Amino acid sequence: MTDVPLKAVPLLYERYAFLDEAVPYLPLGTRPTPVAPLPGLADGPADVWIKDESGYGDIAGGNKVRKLEWIIPDALARRSPAILTFGALGTNHGLATARYARAHGLGCALALVDQPIDDHVRLQLERLEASGAVVHRTRTVARTYAAAPWLMMRHGAFREGRFRPAYLLPTGGSSPVGVLGYVEAGLEIATQVSAGLLPEPSYVVLPVGSGGTAAGLALGLRFAGLRTRVLGIVVNDQLTLDAKTIVGLANKTARLLRKRTGNFTIAGLQPEDVTLRRDWLGPGYGHPTPAAEQLVRTSAAADGPVLEPVYTAKALAALKDLNTRRELGNGTVLYLHTYGPR
Repeated sequence: MTDVPLKAVPLLYERYAFLDEAVPYLPLGTRPTPVAPLPGLADGPADVWIKDESGYGDIAGGNKVRKLEWIIPDALARRSPAILTFGALGTNHGLATARYARAHGLGCALALVDQPIDDHVRLQLERLEASGAVVHRTRTVARTYAAAPWLMMRHGAFREGRFRPAYLLPTGGSSPVGVLGYVEAGLEIATQVSAGLLPEPSYVVLPVGSGGTAAGLALGLRFAGLRTRVLGIVVNDQLTLDAKTIVGLANKTARLLRKRTGNFTIAGLQPEDVTLRRDWLGPGYGHPTPAAEQLVRTSAAADGPVLEPVYTAKALAALKDLNTRRELGNGTVLYLHTYGPR
C-alpha cells in the first residue's frame, strides 16, 4: 500500500475521487457548505467561525445528509428493501433517513426510544408520520436491542429469488460507511483553509449524539494534514460515547477505505486525539438546560443560526462557556452547525 499524499487532494469544491471509487456514492447536497465568522454568540479570546451544514440537502438538511450520501447507495447495492434505523422520538436522523429512503425507492422503519416531550418533539413526530416511515416505539435502548433482529426480518422482503432483511443502520447513521460523509467534510474544511476562506482552526466544536460526525471529522482532518482537534460536546447519555469509542469508529472507517482502495494509509487515531466534554448535557438526552434555551432565543434575536435545544444549542453554549473561560486559546475555533430544519 502507498500513502495518498496531501497534494493529491483535489482543489477546492472538487470531489475526492478515491472516496467515490472506494464506496458507492449518491450526491444529495451541494458542497461546500459555507464558512464565516460567528460574532456575538460565543465571544472570547478565540475567534469563532461557523461551518453551516443546515442548507445541505434539498428535502432534509444538517449533518445527517452527508452520511446518507454513502448509506443509501450501499443499501441499494445490497438490494435491501428497506432501512431499519434507530433514535429517539424527536430524531432528525430518522426523519432524514425516511425522506431520502423514500425518494430512492427504499422503505424505512424506525425504532424509537422515549425522550421528554416538548413542542420540538411533537413537530418531529408529525413530520415522521408524514414521511411514510413505519414507526415502532420501543421506548428503551434495551428493548430496542432486543427487537432489532425481529424488525430486520419484519421489514425484509424477497428480492431476486432470495429473502433480504432490512438494512441495519445504527443510530445517527454512525456506521463505518456513514462516517465517510464526515471524512469528506474534514477534507472540505482543509480545502477551505487552503483557499484562504478560513484560518486553520485550533478546534472544531460540535454536538455528539451518536459519534459518527466526530469520528469522520477526526479521520478526515488527520488525513488532510491539519492540526485541528475535534472537541465534541456530548448530548446523549443513552449510548457509550467516549474518546475510545469515537476513535474506534474512525479507525473502522479507515480500515474500510484501506480494504476498498488498497492505498489509504494513515496512522491510527488514538483516544487522546479527540476531546469529549459532558458538562453541558444536563439531566440527560433531550432534557433542556437553561443555558441552551437562552441561546436558542439569543441566536434567533441576533439573526444567527437556527438552534434546537437537544444538540446544537448545548454545543454552542459549551463553546461560549469555554471561550469565556479562555480554555480554547486565542486562535480560531470552528463551530460545526449540524441542524437542518425543513
